[in-house]
Amino acid sequence: MLTGLKARRIKLRWRRWATIDGEREGREGAEASDESGPLRQCVVTRKRLPKERMIRFVLDPSRTLVPDLVERLPGRGMWLSASRDVLEPSTAKAGLQRAFARAARGPVSVPRDLRDVLEAALVGRISELVGLARRAGQAVAGFDVAREWLRNGRVGLVLEASDGSKAEQARLLSGRAAATPMIAPLSSAALGRIFGRDHAVHVVVASGRLAEQLRIEATRLAGLRGQRQEATGSIDEAGVTGKA
Repeated sequence: MLTGLKARRIKLRWRRWATIDGEREGREGAEASDESGPLRQCVVTRKRLPKERMIRFVLDPSRTLVPDLVERLPGRGMWLSASRDVLEPSTAKAGLQRAFARAARGPVSVPRDLRDVLEAALVGRISELVGLARRAGQAVAGFDVAREWLRNGRVGLVLEASDGSKAEQARLLSGRAAATPMIAPLSSAALGRIFGRDHAVHVVVASGRLAEQLRIEATRLAGLRGQRQEATGSIDEAGVTGKA
């Protein structure tokens, strides 16, 4: 049987612990949703990284997690590293549930196949951006015209089909400026659909906002696929190259 004094001491101790825990959780939630400045904090790893290497999420009215690739949806933003490591099926579900619930300060429903959802969304986003560039006259397909744009210094981004010939890639890029980034996130059939043909292997995009956004989205996709990203002069396993 606890005496009155001991009971009051225990009660006060628990109250202090609850206050400390609440303050800590509040700080963590605020840090995870901080959307000022160039860096964002991953809700899982707690690391702060450039937002170009991360994906923003918000909650819908049913508190289901929704990816916001264009970073315009209303609501409290939560950020996740675009990395396969944080989305491994063997470890992701419980860890993601806890991490997002902590950042959202309440229950969250995380899609079971989140990595597949994100990969499909990024592929769709990249296809959409290439289509926009084509309609704006900022992207062309075909070896000869791509080679001409490269020689004239008009190119801000080279987009090669992921299943294209390595020899043809090397031949096209032999005249490329070393600092011009290159991506290869889509197949030749997917590129062909954008340009109204069966297949397209070589695509170049003019310097500007669309080229930069394409590079960012391709880098995110490569991270989700667990592929390396290197600043080299040839296409690597990540499908993203160029000077960092």
